Amino acid sequence: MTAKAVPPPAVPRHVAIIMDGNGRWAKQRMQPRLFGHRAGAESLRAVLRACRDHGVEYLTVYAFSTENWVRPEDEVSGLMSLLRTFLKKDEHELHENQVRLRVTGRIQDLPRAVRDELERVMEATKDYRKGHLILALSYGGRAEIVDAVRAIAAEAQAGRLDPAKIDEAAIASHLYLPDVPDPDLMIRTSGELRLSNFLLWELSYAEFYFVDTLWPDFREADFAKALEEYARRQRRYGAPS
Repeated sequence: MTAKAVPPPAVPRHVAIIMDGNGRWAKQRMQPRLFGHRAGAESLRAVLRACRDHGVEYLTVYAFSTENWVRPEDEVSGLMSLLRTFLKKDEHELHENQVRLRVTGRIQDLPRAVRDELERVMEATKDYRKGHLILALSYGGRAEIVDAVRAIAAEAQAGRLDPAKIDEAAIASHLYLPDVPDPDLMIRTSGELRLSNFLLWELSYAEFYFVDTLWPDFREADFAKALEEYARRQRRYGAPS
């Protein structure tokens, strides 16, 4: 039976965002990069509100990649401090809107103080189901696949998994958050046209939306435009046009 191209639901269930352009935004204002990251936090707050208002259930944001560890030490420490501030300042909104906080990535790589704060808020919000905010931290799409393959190899070596039965479902079940549905829509700001090692497995059939707006300038109206464009798309899943 031939698959048919179908229009997506009017609103994507899961949106993933590459929040790009903080550094350039700060440079335009002759400010340090961390100034742009602070401004970008306001955009994240705006998009969280937009998700609530439009009925988007899952939001995954690329907050810190595995490659970002090579940035200058002061920028990395500033980003970690900004993350802790965001969690403390915005935790009340997660509770008020019953949004669950989760993390995808190698959380063990993060400083202990950051891990403690993340784990505290994740525990406090674990029973919420009205929304899900997923922070990709020390995350890399290739690293995620490598970690999944290692886990599968260990199970096969221990005799708990028949190598002949390893399929897409088996790999997906060993990813960082196997219970989270794949993104329907991926947004990247700042005009860059690449994935930058973000959710390589999960974005296989997502719709992509690229916009020139730098992340600190991205607000509710910009998010609404992305949703409008998504609603005009047809998701083909390999079917002919």
